[in-house]
Amino acid sequence: MSVLVQPRLINDPTGDPGLYLDFHFGRRAILFDLGDTAPLSARELLRVSHVFVSHAHMDHIAGLDRLLRLRLHRPRPLTLLGPRGFTTQMQNRLGSYTWNLLDQDAVDFRLTVQSFDGETIHESAEFRARDAFRRRDLSPPGLPPGIVLSEPDFEIHATELDHGTPSLAFAFRQAQRFNVRRNLLDGMGLAVGPWIDMAKEALRDGLPDDHAIEVPGAGQVTLAQLRDAFQPGRGQHFAYVADAADTAQNRARITDLARDADQLFIEAYFLTADRALAEATRHLTAFAAGEIAKAAHARRVTAFHHSARYGGDCAGFAAEVQAGFVGG
Repeated sequence: MSVLVQPRLINDPTGDPGLYLDFHFGRRAILFDLGDTAPLSARELLRVSHVFVSHAHMDHIAGLDRLLRLRLHRPRPLTLLGPRGFTTQMQNRLGSYTWNLLDQDAVDFRLTVQSFDGETIHESAEFRARDAFRRRDLSPPGLPPGIVLSEPDFEIHATELDHGTPSLAFAFRQAQRFNVRRNLLDGMGLAVGPWIDMAKEALRDGLPDDHAIEVPGAGQVTLAQLRDAFQPGRGQHFAYVADAADTAQNRARITDLARDADQLFIEAYFLTADRALAEATRHLTAFAAGEIAKAAHARRVTAFHHSARYGGDCAGFAAEVQAGFVGG
């Protein structure tokens, strides 16, 4: 079955949090959190269209400077989203620089910053290089509750967690997935190309069999003729949870967000022996992370964001996450 994105953690489990979603087709990527981005190449960062930030603690946002520096003189727009108050925080961040060399002749780089209040995107603003990054308020996009990005192929869902400050968790959900049977297309004399995306969209939208797709070299081809060559399947689902207290409400929200996820990326900051520290700093233990993954019926759990107090030894974390995951 073809995949739309391939997720990978930016750093090792003791480094800054961050998940890179690399789109298999197209020059695009999405980031969950923006801490230390040193492992990402400039080319990889230039592909990023959206960054979804859990909260503005330094280890989750420190990589913004490098990203902005790379994007400043390139026209491709960038969208940042974070918790309530995030838009003003980014306005202050941009205001800390001197932009006197930017004017109407500058590259028209546009940065959109949005704030999510736990239900909807309630605040949105645009910062343009040609305006020396002066704030221009925009109308929020008006997406349904809990959704922060909606495109034909996928949606990004979000929920607000308690970390002593609002901390967002995110999920990537693909609408539906299609595996293209190349042998059947070859048998029909149809060459692969951009028309395949149009066919997938028409199939996802439930258009009738007589709906026609223009295929170069073959003319109009109906969905009825194409259906056997496009095998439908369950869409990809990944969830990302960084920095959350172990409370009943947080557990319920994470479980709902990550239910039946192919993979749950979840913080495990402390071992169970240090549960008191976890409670004091509003982090999850490794065992709790495993329990939450089990409750969500996640197919796979990947723990990250381990405290440096353990000296980089991750074996104990893996054992405790697995124990919670299998119910040991």
